[in-house]
Amino acid sequence: MKLDLTKFDALTFDVYGTLIDWEPTIISMFHSTADQYGVTLSNEQLLMEFDKARAALQKQRPALLYPDVLRAAYDQFCRNYDIPENLEEREVYANSVMLWPTFADTRAAMAHLQKHFKIGLLSNIDNASIQFSERKLGIKADVIVTAENVSAYKPDLAHFRAAFETFAAMGIPKERILHVGQSLRADVIPANQLGLSSVWIKRPGRSLGSRPEDAIGAVPDLSFDTMGELVLYHQAHLALA
Repeated sequence: MKLDLTKFDALTFDVYGTLIDWEPTIISMFHSTADQYGVTLSNEQLLMEFDKARAALQKQRPALLYPDVLRAAYDQFCRNYDIPENLEEREVYANSVMLWPTFADTRAAMAHLQKHFKIGLLSNIDNASIQFSERKLGIKADVIVTAENVSAYKPDLAHFRAAFETFAAMGIPKERILHVGQSLRADVIPANQLGLSSVWIKRPGRSLGSRPEDAIGAVPDLSFDTMGELVLYHQAHLALA
């Protein structure tokens, strides 16, 4: 059954992978390190090296701040391929969030949506890093929940529950919140578990969190390739309202 977006008061978003295009920069950084030492890996293999390290690191409790996740992923990559660690290069990894660009359609989409909805950002990032990205999005979010805030990483449900509590204080119940994300694993599946309506933004050519093994049990209410398509869908409902 198609959702009428005009029935929602708030949209919550995954940030990295949905609004911010992080995969190309991650691949480029690992390529740079690999190329220096004659390590030949495909883009997909490099991305998987990062994702394997990330997955292990994000199980740690208390949760690491994201710059520490990036440092540790670099360290693990160097160990895997017998590459001498370089502290300056390591810090480039740690601070790379500020280099991650928005997708081409993000700013225009968010400008439209913020006129009609309260906006929440639910991210596995740290508080300092989200500030760079929020400015790139061109918005001021009404609610921000980070891994640093809740000491956990999605798909843990802590982000969502914290957002529900904050929106409830604004008079917005869970039933009036729609979650939007690229990751089936970290966004759609927990939304399903919580009975939260969700939209999957596929972002063709990007894969972290939405491979077949990540999709088991994921049932989004709507699916679009881009944020621009989500805006067009909303505009169509506005025209009928």
